[in-house]
Amino acid sequence: MNNSTLPQNQLRQVFFIGIILLLGLLLFLELYSFLPAFLGAMTLYILLHRWMFQLTEKKKWRKTGAALFLMLISIIVILLPVAALINMLSSKVTYAIAHSTELTEALKKVVANVEQKFDVSIASQENINKLGNTIAESIPKVLGATFNTLTTIFFMYFILYFMLVNARKMENTLYEYIPLKDENVKKISKEVHTMVMSNAIGIPLVALAQGIVGLIGYLVIGVKEPFFWFGLTCITAMLPVVGAALAYVPIAIIFFANDQMWQGIAMTIYGFGVIGSIDNVLRFTLLKKLGNVHPLTTVFGVIIGLNLFGFLGLIFGPLLISLFILLLKIYSNEFLSKQRDIKKIMEN
Repeated sequence: MNNSTLPQNQLRQVFFIGIILLLGLLLFLELYSFLPAFLGAMTLYILLHRWMFQLTEKKKWRKTGAALFLMLISIIVILLPVAALINMLSSKVTYAIAHSTELTEALKKVVANVEQKFDVSIASQENINKLGNTIAESIPKVLGATFNTLTTIFFMYFILYFMLVNARKMENTLYEYIPLKDENVKKISKEVHTMVMSNAIGIPLVALAQGIVGLIGYLVIGVKEPFFWFGLTCITAMLPVVGAALAYVPIAIIFFANDQMWQGIAMTIYGFGVIGSIDNVLRFTLLKKLGNVHPLTTVFGVIIGLNLFGFLGLIFGPLLISLFILLLKIYSNEFLSKQRDIKKIMEN
């Protein structure tokens, strides 16, 4: 009777798990468009939950009031500066599109001069034109995508409110039902908090620092529309590998094409020597203090994250890689160590 009952219970368990997985997959597919809002809410929750506990458990604030207060602070500190930057860039759409044409012509002139001087073929005029058209078409798309984030922001704060109000209950439930040792649950919690702090705070701060340093150089060297290039520097500085070079290299090319040699040389030296150095210095000081994350984890994580989650991939891309590595370590600690212990007992 026990032999027949066991398989039956196992079949029921497998059937039940299958239903849960199917329903979970259905819900995920239908709610996938809200994933960025959920990830954004999770990011803000990780940044704010300790303050929530401080206000409600020590200061004895009401949960609703504390949640609304923290949400308001996050809007003032995070969203308003971002909105101002977006507004500044969006007001320069016409200039940006016109500038893409100017950049195309500048590239043609620089390439022609180099080809004539060294008798080599670098790029065809057709390819350069395609590059200019791509830039001109991509600028409105990027800005359009920015405007579409308003819905995401609304749902992000909608989800965040309920996360904060039910913070302690939610954390206790997760802590209880995650099927791992307590020490491994704490490791995951610590890793998630460290990575979110490092990316959500560190990357924007590094980008802002590069933008400010860049703006000083743009004003001194005499760049047209310096505040437009400041905004572009802040945004491109958050991208992996090339970063802020996407802003100051085109400026240098335009200077060279307009026979403004000293400005072009100054921009090139200042860009790679100062703006680029700020990135390297802060990444190995500020980001290391916030979270000792390997640079390769950040670079490949951002590349993966941008494809998966869009802008929020800057935070969650590196987090995915770090969690993957952490889960491998936890698997070894959770299961392989047990097998080694059993093997030792059997040998003894």
